[in-house]
Amino acid sequence: MSVAQARAEYTFSGGRAGSGPATWGQQAIWDVVRNLGSDAARYNVSGGMPLPSPVPAARVEAAVRDLVLLHESLRTRLRPAGDGRLDQVVSAAGGIPVTTREATPDTVDATAYALRDELLAVPFDAEREWPLRVGVVEAGGGVRYVVFFLSHTASDGWGLRNLLADFAALLRGPLPPRELLQPLEEAAFQTSDRGRRRDAAARRSWLAKLGAGPPSMFPARAGARPAAAFPNAVLNSPALGLALDRVAASLSVTPASVVLAAAAASAARITGVGEAVFQVVVNNRFLPGMAGGVTTIAQEGLFHLTGTTRVAFADLVRRTFGAALSAQRHSYYDKLALDRDIAAFGGPCDHSCFVNDQRGLMPALGFAPPAPVPLREALTRTTLTWPVEHEPRRGVSFALDAQDAPGALELAMTADSALMPRADMAAFLFGVEDLIVSEALDAG
Repeated sequence: MSVAQARAEYTFSGGRAGSGPATWGQQAIWDVVRNLGSDAARYNVSGGMPLPSPVPAARVEAAVRDLVLLHESLRTRLRPAGDGRLDQVVSAAGGIPVTTREATPDTVDATAYALRDELLAVPFDAEREWPLRVGVVEAGGGVRYVVFFLSHTASDGWGLRNLLADFAALLRGPLPPRELLQPLEEAAFQTSDRGRRRDAAARRSWLAKLGAGPPSMFPARAGARPAAAFPNAVLNSPALGLALDRVAASLSVTPASVVLAAAAASAARITGVGEAVFQVVVNNRFLPGMAGGVTTIAQEGLFHLTGTTRVAFADLVRRTFGAALSAQRHSYYDKLALDRDIAAFGGPCDHSCFVNDQRGLMPALGFAPPAPVPLREALTRTTLTWPVEHEPRRGVSFALDAQDAPGALELAMTADSALMPRADMAAFLFGVEDLIVSEALDAG
């Protein structure tokens, strides 16, 4: 059994201090999280790293300290600046909270899972708290597992992957110098002439797609009052874990395009609307120094696809690939300005459906590859559960996440049951699985 130790801090000093406008990504996530109420912790970002042999606690602390000094987002807090805008404040010194648990060598993984569940459920106060917490599991005279917990205002899933890679490297020694675009510099780009032009082009693209899209993705229930609680459904599918990459390879597209196409076709079966408008989460790491950064840059691009009914799935996937590229190209913008544009737009503009492909972006604990079983046998192992209900989410009809699970791929969906009752949610999720797995089976 693990033993809880006193909560402590990893102190740091000697970093650069500064302040300035928040980035578009920081502002967008702040606005989302503040509207989630008691559900805010669901937007926390977390990933863990097992250590194959015990590592001295002092070396782990030094690596975390170097990590915080390297990536300024990990020591950045946000504060309101008026007119709905935010400032970011970078501190030179402080202390990152760390919670340590002791375990025996054969209970390290179980202890790490329990620690992750405990700390992941605690929301962050992005104005008053550091946006990073660390969980440590010790056994056999050293640290055997490290788990990181971040406010989404500090990092997205791609940033978390970079954080874990840098931490692993720092345990081995100092990192070589490299260019990193810090959030203060990113904000400066966004207020430059080039940044303003990019923002304006993205917002024009959004408005054009909204004008061409359907007035409602759920015409049969349009205007219904949001449900008092939004159910959450999770389809755990070993077969999807096996089929998705096969289909993508056979059609020479990205796996994300396959997921989007299946979501569009499955939604059409439920709603009768032959086109899809989804907000899709896009990486956005295109400026020099962004690729290796730990910060929140990802934003939503607007995906619009027509002709989603009565078409071969392979053909729909190929068209989806092009539509997804358009969404990605115009996904970097000032969301406050976009929201004002949409409010003044006045045309058809249902953009209440979200799709987020998180596979490989949220490193978790102890994930194994899909089991090597025949695809038809894997289909028999699919499960659908309803783990929780969430508070109503403003402006959301449904949100679909594709995420890794041990030996499987999971589709996690939260929806307004006034628009998408539980039976429709289940049909939608099984429909996504059926489209992708059937295509894999047809392709041999």
